[in-house]
Amino acid sequence: MNLATLFTTHQQLPEKYQHMSHEEMIERITKIKKDMGEELFIPGHHYQKDEVIQFADASGDSLQLAQVSAQQKAKYIVFCGVHFMAETADILTNADQKVILPDMRAGCSMADMADDKQTEEAWRELTALFGDTLLPLTYVNSTAAIKAFVGQHGGATVTSSNAKQMVQWAFKQKQRLLFLPDQHLGRNTAVELGVPLDQMAVWDPIASKLEFAGDAVEDIRVILWKGHCSVHENFTTKNIEQVRKNHSEMKIIVHPECKYEVVQQADLAGSTKYIIETIKQAPAGSEWAIGTEMNLVNRLINSHQDKKIISLNPFMCPCLTMNRIDLPHLTWALEEVWEGNYTNRISVPNEIAQHAKLALNRMLQGSL
Repeated sequence: MNLATLFTTHQQLPEKYQHMSHEEMIERITKIKKDMGEELFIPGHHYQKDEVIQFADASGDSLQLAQVSAQQKAKYIVFCGVHFMAETADILTNADQKVILPDMRAGCSMADMADDKQTEEAWRELTALFGDTLLPLTYVNSTAAIKAFVGQHGGATVTSSNAKQMVQWAFKQKQRLLFLPDQHLGRNTAVELGVPLDQMAVWDPIASKLEFAGDAVEDIRVILWKGHCSVHENFTTKNIEQVRKNHSEMKIIVHPECKYEVVQQADLAGSTKYIIETIKQAPAGSEWAIGTEMNLVNRLINSHQDKKIISLNPFMCPCLTMNRIDLPHLTWALEEVWEGNYTNRISVPNEIAQHAKLALNRMLQGSL
């Protein structure tokens, strides 16, 4: 798929928004939200900046926000997240709803690590090696084109919340699975289900080769795409050692996009929702080191001042691509919508959307 089809209305932020005061932008956004009412819906991902999330009509994970968007009467969905999230919203909403991404540069490095050409090549090589024993699964943090590929080949999407159920589902369909694009979520999930590391291999899409340390390829049950989250890969076992040394009472909770060694040494691991709920339900006075995106960690620190909360990596930066959605871009996007323009509209071609929806629907059925 040529991604240019999704960028046909891309424009740069006009200079006037770069010089607009904070107060004026807030005033303009507030007025547009009030005037447009139910015609406008603003979903905001957990990793967004506070200056943006304050205007969100709903906050949550990517799939949750896409599903909530589809339930709205709104004509305009101004999605405060990254590109693949807005794609999923466009796939699930109806043809009369228009999805806008305030800044087209808001991508996802993980999603970009698997494109359709690489995946087609990998599939040819792997099916030549393993025959009809392979089923593809993709994390929802992937492009519409990858979701469509998976849908075409009988596979499904997964979230960090239901990855375990979906891997179990996949093994009921086929002997082996190809897990895209995040190797860490795939590895951590498979290990939790009892698959040993020596029955896993990694597909390197750049070198177009299978990385396997075992004795016989026929023993391979899980093939992991060589991709990762640039944020979560920065949490290390040295970070854990430092917390254990300096904060002996502190519990460590991490996202399963972290490396295998980090997840193994942490006290708890789970999805963003799991992390939020665990901190919410923790007793006052408890201590936590959290291994996930910094905007969310800071929000949890501010929301739970009865607990001691730190980032597992004290030098962690927020997700850079998530942070591209800021107050100037949100103001611009909303004023464009208000004036009847569809600047930075995300529009997934129908054929891609139909196959991607197959993968999404299989997940919704398989994780029940």
